[in-house]
Formats: sequence, C-alpha cells, structure tokens
Amino acid sequence: MTKEEFQTILPSIPTQPGVYRYYNDDNIIIYVGKAKNLKKRVTSYFSKISDSFKTRKLVSEIVRMEFAVVDTEQDALLLENSLIKQYQPKYNFVLKDDRSYPHIVIKNEPFPRIFLTRRVIKDGSEYLGPYTSVDQVRDMLALIKQLMPIRSCNLNLTEKSIAAGKFKACLEYHIGNCKAPCIGMQSLDEYCWYVNQIREVFRGKTHEIAKRYKLEMKAYAENMEFEKAEIIKQKLNYLKNYQSQSIIVNTKIDNIDVCSIQSVEEYACLNYMIMIQGSIRQTHSFRIDKKLDETDEEILTQSLMQLRDRFQSSSKEIIVPISITLDASTIITIPKSGDKKRLLELSLQNVDYYMREQKRKLALNLHEKSEADYRELLENVQTDLRLTQLPIHIECFDNSNFQGAYPVSAMVCFLDGKPSNKNYRHYHIKTVEGINDFASMKETVYRRFKRLLDENKSLPQLVIIDGGKGQLSAAMESIIALKLHGKISVVGLAKNVEEIFFPGDSESLKLPYQSETLNLLKYIRDEVHRFGITFHRKIRSKGIVKNELENIKGIGESKAQQLLTHFRSVKKVKQASLIDLESVIGKAAAQLVWQHYQDLG
Repeated sequence: MTKEEFQTILPSIPTQPGVYRYYNDDNIIIYVGKAKNLKKRVTSYFSKISDSFKTRKLVSEIVRMEFAVVDTEQDALLLENSLIKQYQPKYNFVLKDDRSYPHIVIKNEPFPRIFLTRRVIKDGSEYLGPYTSVDQVRDMLALIKQLMPIRSCNLNLTEKSIAAGKFKACLEYHIGNCKAPCIGMQSLDEYCWYVNQIREVFRGKTHEIAKRYKLEMKAYAENMEFEKAEIIKQKLNYLKNYQSQSIIVNTKIDNIDVCSIQSVEEYACLNYMIMIQGSIRQTHSFRIDKKLDETDEEILTQSLMQLRDRFQSSSKEIIVPISITLDASTIITIPKSGDKKRLLELSLQNVDYYMREQKRKLALNLHEKSEADYRELLENVQTDLRLTQLPIHIECFDNSNFQGAYPVSAMVCFLDGKPSNKNYRHYHIKTVEGINDFASMKETVYRRFKRLLDENKSLPQLVIIDGGKGQLSAAMESIIALKLHGKISVVGLAKNVEEIFFPGDSESLKLPYQSETLNLLKYIRDEVHRFGITFHRKIRSKGIVKNELENIKGIGESKAQQLLTHFRSVKKVKQASLIDLESVIGKAAAQLVWQHYQDLG
C-alpha cells in the first residue's frame, strides 16, 4: 500500500482503542496489532520511512486493513491475543506449539484414570499442564500413588459391569494401592473426592487431603489400630516432603506468576515461573525471535498473555521487571525489596543463564532453526563458496594418529544442514606406514567414494577436508582417480586462521568471522574432529593393551581382557602371584604370563 493509497482511507480510521489487521494481496492476515488510538498508531507506519528493514517489508506487503473498536486498551489486548492465536500472522511472534509437552490427563470416564500423556485430544477429558519437565510429572504421579487409592487398570468400570460382577480385585487392592471400585468396594462419590484432591495437589494445594489424613490417623490411634495409623503417618510425610521440595520464599505468597526478560537486537529470552504456596510449580525459559522492532514491554505483554493461557494460570498478580499493562483484574508488581524481589531476582538469574546459553549456541551454529532457516543457511553456503548445487548433503574428513601409531580417519555427514549420525564413518588406515597425513587422506577419500559408487548411492554436493592445500590436493587425487572431478565440490578448511582453499586456486577465501557459512563449516569441522578423536582414543587404548599383554606369547585378546577386567591395570598384572593369575586365566596361561614378567626382571 502506497502513502497515496493510505491517505484515501485515513479519514475513515477510528480514533478509539482497538485492534488493526493488515492483509497481503493473497487476502491473508500478516499482522495484528492493538492501539489506544487506532488512527495515530496505524498512521505511524506510513507517515515516515522506518529505520527497520522488517517494518519496511511489512508495509510493502500491506494491501488492505481492517479495524475492530473496543471499549478499553485492556479489551484491545485480549482481542489482539485471541486473533494472533487464531491466525498466527507471519509478522507477529507466536510462542512455539506445546504439543510435545507432557500433560496429566483425568479421563472422562466412570472412576477416571489419571496418567501422563503427550497427546491432547478433544474427548471430554481434563488435561492438567502442560508441564515443562516429564520427570516432574512422574514424581507427581508417584506421589499420588503413595497418597490416593486411585485405580491403575484400564477396565471399563460402568455401573452395569460392576453390578454384574465381571471383575475381580487385583494385586493393587491387596497391597493397599486401590480400594477395588471394580467389585463395588469403593463408591463413585468417594473416588471422585480423591480425584478432586489430586487436582488440588497438582495445583500445589494440599490442605484438604492433609486435614483428612490427620483425622484418620487420630481415629486409628484411638482405636489402637497403630499399624493403620503408621501407614497414614507415612502418607502425611510424603505430602510434607512434596510441599517442602521447592519452597524458597514465605509460604503465604500464593498463586503468583513471575516473568523476566533479556533481549538483544534479533531475539529476546524470557523466564516464566508459577508460584503456589511459596513453591515453584512451573518454570520455563524460552527464546522469541523478533519479527519487527518489538520493545521489551510489547514482548513481555504478549508473551504473558499466551503463557498464562497455555499453562492455565489463574493468578491475580504478576511480578515483572518493567511496567506493562494487562487486563484490569490482574495486579502488576515491580518489587523493590522483600520476598517478591528475591523471586524476581531468581527469575532474572534463570533468564540470564538461558541468554548466555543461546549466545553460546549461536556462536557454534547450534541454535534451533526451522526448515526455512536451514534452507536459507545452505543457500548462503552455496553463494559464499560459489557452488553449482545447493549443498543438501555435506561430508567432512579428518585424520588422527599418535606419534605415527594407530592411524585412523573419520568422516561425518550433514543432511539439510544437520548432523546425520547414522551416516558417520570410521576408517582404519591400511596402506600407509608412519606419519603421512596426505596419503591417509587420499586413502580414506578413495575408499569412501568408491563404496558409494559401487553401491550406487547418492554423492555429496560438498566435501570438506580438514586441512590446507596439502590435504586438499591429496583428496583431489582420489576424486580425479574416481572420475568425480566436476561432480563434487571439494574445499579445504585450514586450522587457526580458518582459511578456505579451493582446488587449483593459489589464494584462499577468508569469510567474515561472524559469517553463518563459516560458522557452519567450523561446526562440521569440529564435529569430525570430535568424532575422530573419540575413535582414536579407543583404538589407542586397545593398542596399549595389545603391546603389554597380547605380545606375551600364547596370550590372546580374550585372556588379556580377562586379566585387565580382574586386575584393573597392567601394573597389577605384573605384581600378581602365580596363584592369583591361575584363578583368573588357568594354570597354563598363568604360567606364561608369570614367566614372561619373571624373565623381564
């Protein structure tokens, strides 16, 4: 939409609070925003040229716009959140889908079962969560098993089937974990009371169940049923331990959310905590990639709207580090001291740690990417390295030896910009004597691509050789011998200065230090180095064993391994008595080992 076109609709834009929607030429909503004054906010997009490329890109795609007027700014916020959730416009950030998070389901059935699930389906069941830790869910379910007599079977416990006597009490009933509703030993009302208490426990509220158990324990004790009273006491201890697991502030601080934020130019990191009775019941750190030039206030506000909906938070107070506006019924607190201040500091510590982790992963090119991101990255590699094909399949080679002994090579494979571990390969060098990295590289590359050709498998578009001109030339000898020259792009990546060499070129390519292409090549090179070193250490270890024990005449790999497993080191094998050796590998073999070390003095 041009400025001239915008001027024609300007008089019709309302001045009240509301929500605006921008559409592209495919009639798709590409952005949803809220405003206290719609005319002022929308005009700001067209009144001047924005410094942000992203904003200019958004404006260039706008074909038409629609408005919805509401009574208050809070109403606009709620409507904006609802529309973003519904349409997920590409220029609005939306928190990632939570389908992989675990939930606790209370099934919609007579005598409801309660268990962990990752599938949320519309079957009338109640889903608690999502939870950010599956271990936390399992711990909670284990606690419930200790506390509540809830069935774990999947029988169809209808009133008719129970009355017909179709079922028998199982072991869970006999060991006290279930009251056997399947044979009419527990009423539906009593069972549902326990289910309701489980809901409360999952929300951090344990008062009612603790009160009931105290009364039961007292009644058993008065009736001299001390064993039963002890069982109830153990349940109260389980409950007390659960309550005290994560108490960090005054337990009177109840039902409060805490959220903090740190941001850089391209993204923001947030930490979200749900506090119930002084305990952290949920904590979640995450990253948001900025779609436009969103402020911290905008990101925090919109994120909280989505987070509270996702985690089903009912808190009336939110602790935050900066001023924001939510619905009128929610109290926004920026604490200056006390327990609430300590809660905010804890959240800030979490978000600071998460931000540092994100920066570290970004430096290593390990951050999460979408398929489109990986595609764009590979297109950058193709452009920067002047490749004729998109490098969907990349392989990288490296050599490793120890003072000329135990020479090995390694190859790692990346598909679509990501490691393909199942296609990693190790190589024992077979034709090279002594230290000769060039010859080792030549052998490994030849063996790898000869096999791919023989098995009629696809070839990589890009091959990276860990090393400079020498290693690259050696690899190219094999490429030429296999008549693959011109079919595969091969580059060498030199250590230290991170130069990229091309076959036949006298000058190297030096990409900017923060180049995504260079970061990917370094990541692949570091991965093959790690993979090769791990394999080489294993080979070296076996080699040392062979030199020390398998070189004894008559002692093979099996006997040597038995000795090391028992004595833990070659030194202790040397010091062992003949009788000790005989107890491990028998008289004949023990005599050979003992005599060998006797002869050595």
